[in-house]
Amino acid sequence: TRPSVDEVLAYRREIDRRMIAWMAQGETSGHQRYLFELGLHHDQQHQELFLMDVLNLMSRSPLDPAAYEIEPRAETLQIRCGGTVAFDGGLVTIGHDQAGFAFDNEGPAHRVWLEPFALAADLVTNGDWIAFIQDGGYSRSDLWLSDGWATVKAEGWIAPLYWRCEDGDWTVMGLTGRTPVDPAAPVRHISFYEADAYARWAGKRLPSEAEWEHAAASSPDAFSNLAGEVWQWTSSAYAPYPGFQPTPGTAAEYNGKFMANQMVLRGGSFATPPGHDRVTYRNFFYPQQRWAFMGLRLAEDRTVARDAAADDAQTAAFRKDMIEGLSRAQKAVPPKWFYDADGSRLFEDITVLPEYYPTRQEMALLRDRAAELTADFGPDAVLVEFGSGASEKTRILLDAATDLGAYVPLDISESALMDAAIRVRADYPTLRVQPVLGDFEHLAPLPDDLPSGRRIGFFPGSTIGNLQPDEAEAFLAAARRMLGEGALFILGVDLVKDPAILVAAYDDSQGVTAAFNRNVLIRANHELDADFDVDAFVHRAVWNPDASRMEMHLQA
Repeated sequence: TRPSVDEVLAYRREIDRRMIAWMAQGETSGHQRYLFELGLHHDQQHQELFLMDVLNLMSRSPLDPAAYEIEPRAETLQIRCGGTVAFDGGLVTIGHDQAGFAFDNEGPAHRVWLEPFALAADLVTNGDWIAFIQDGGYSRSDLWLSDGWATVKAEGWIAPLYWRCEDGDWTVMGLTGRTPVDPAAPVRHISFYEADAYARWAGKRLPSEAEWEHAAASSPDAFSNLAGEVWQWTSSAYAPYPGFQPTPGTAAEYNGKFMANQMVLRGGSFATPPGHDRVTYRNFFYPQQRWAFMGLRLAEDRTVARDAAADDAQTAAFRKDMIEGLSRAQKAVPPKWFYDADGSRLFEDITVLPEYYPTRQEMALLRDRAAELTADFGPDAVLVEFGSGASEKTRILLDAATDLGAYVPLDISESALMDAAIRVRADYPTLRVQPVLGDFEHLAPLPDDLPSGRRIGFFPGSTIGNLQPDEAEAFLAAARRMLGEGALFILGVDLVKDPAILVAAYDDSQGVTAAFNRNVLIRANHELDADFDVDAFVHRAVWNPDASRMEMHLQA
C-alpha cells in the first residue's frame, strides 16, 4: 500500500510539531477549543477505522494472516440477559443537549413520539444467523428490500462478510486470523440490507434510532452489550434533526453533507476507543456496506397491554444484575435493588431505630445549616433529590427555601416515590412536585417545562457510599450534566468512626436490618421466579477497614 511507512511517520511528526506550537500559544476561543476537541474525536474514529481497514486488507490475502494473538478490546463480552424489554412509548426527548463533547449531528435535543415497543435484551448471534442461512435466507427474495435483493444477486452474498464454508463448517476472518464461527458470539459484518432481511425472517423489525436511544438512556442495565461489541443497525435514515445547524466554518461539512442515502447505527463496537461512544452517538453507513463492525438488535411493536413475554425495563435490569452478581466468585447485588415497596418501608423503619444514628445526625445538621444551605438558591430554583425515598429530610430545605420553584424527587421505588410526592404536595400546596421514577446511576434529562431558576442537587444519607469509586465519579459527572451550569449540589456523607458503632447501626437488635437485607431474596423470588430459601440465609454486617466502608452480607 502507499504512501510508504516513512512518509506516513514524517507526516505524523509534522502534524505533532504544528499542534504543539498551536497549543503553546495558550488560551483560545470556545470555537477553537471545540475544533481541537473535534479533531481528537475524529482521530478516535480513525483508530477504529484503522482496525476495520487492516482486517479488510488481511481478508484479501490467501494466507489468512493475523494481526493480533488476542482481539484488541477494552471490555469482555457481557453475559446475555434473555428476552425483550418493553417500553410504553409516549413523548420522549432524544439528542444531545448537555455538557461535554458531541458531534453536531447529535443535536439539538428534540421530542419524538414513540408507540409502545419492545427491544431485544441481547444482540443477534452467529448461531441465530446460521439458522437464517440454513432456512434459505440469502435465496428468498420475499425477505429482502428491492435494492437489497439486487445487491445480494450482484455481489453473490451467501453469508456475512469474511465468512467461509468449508466441508459444511463456517469460519470467519478476524483480527486474530481465520477461526471457526462461534455460535454464541454476536454476528458482525452485516449490511443494513442483511439486518433488515433477518429481522423480517425473525418476525421482528429493526428499531428506530429514537427507540434505541430512549431504551438505552432510560434502562441501560436491562440490556447486554449496548456498546462495546458491534454498532447496531436501526431503521432510521441518516437525516438532520429538527433545528440542526452545522458547525460554523470549515467544520460545517463534517457531518451535514453526508446526510443522504445512508442509515444510522447506534451503540459502539469492541474497537471503538474507550469514552468515544455516547448514547446519543449517530454512526452512519451506506446500506450495502459491511466492512465495519456492524450487527443488530431486534425490536417489535407491542400493544399497550403488558406483553407477558417481555420484562418491564426495571425487572429486566434487576434480572441482569442478579445474574451478573451471582456469577462472580464474591457474590454481590447493587444496593438499589433493596428498595422495592417492602424494602423502602423497612428502610424507613431502620431510620428510627436507636442504633441507626445517620438519619438523626444528618437531620440535625440540616436544621442547623438550612438557612446557609439555601441562601444561594435564588427564586424559582428547582431542587432535585437523588434517591429521595420518603423525602423526610427534604422538608427541612423546603421550609427554608420559601420561594422554591419546584421539587423533583427521583427514586427507583415507584410506591415510595408516589407516596412521598402525595404527602409533600399536601403539605406544600403551592410547590410544584414533579416525581421522576428512575435510577440515579442512569440519569435522563430533567422535564422540559420546569421553572427556569437555578438547579440544586440533593444527595443525602451517605448513599454515595453505596457506589464504587468509579460509579460515584460517573454519577457526579452525570448529575452535573443533568443540572447544568451554575447548579449547586448538597452531598451528605458519613465519617469513619468506632467500628462498634458502625456495625450496630447496620445490625440492630430488633432484626429490622436483617429483614431488609433478606428482602432482596424475597423480591427475586417474587419478580424473577427465583427459588431462594430465605430462612437459610443469615444477615452479617461487616466493617471493611481497607475499603473504609460498611458491608451487608447474606451468608448461607
